[in-house]
Amino acid sequence: MWTIIKIDQKRINFLKKDFEEKLGKDYIIYCPKLSVEKFKKNKLVKKEFNLLGDYLLCFHKDFSNQKTMTKLKFCRGLKYFLNGFLQYQNDIQDFIKRCKSSE
Repeated sequence: MWTIIKIDQKRINFLKKDFEEKLGKDYIIYCPKLSVEKFKKNKLVKKEFNLLGDYLLCFHKDFSNQKTMTKLKFCRGLKYFLNGFLQYQNDIQDFIKRCKSSE
C-alpha cells in the first residue's frame, strides 16, 4: 500500500528512525526531485527541488491496517497522512512509474 505523507522537512531523519522502529526495514520512501542547472555569474549552479514539496510517498504492506496507521500517527517529523489513499493506489503507482522513467 502506498500512502502520501506530509512531513516536516527539518525532522525527516527522526521520521525515518521512528518508521524503522515501528515498521521494521521493509518500508520504501520515495520523494521525486527536480534538478535545475543554470548559469550564475559564469558558473554552473545545480539545485534540487522536491516535486511534491512537503509530501512523501511511502510504501508498506500494512498501511491498509487501521492499527498500523494509528500507531504511526504520532511519529516525530510527521504532520499527517493524506486521507483517501486506499482508493487511489493505481493513480499513485502510475505517478511513481512516470517519475522514475524521467529520472
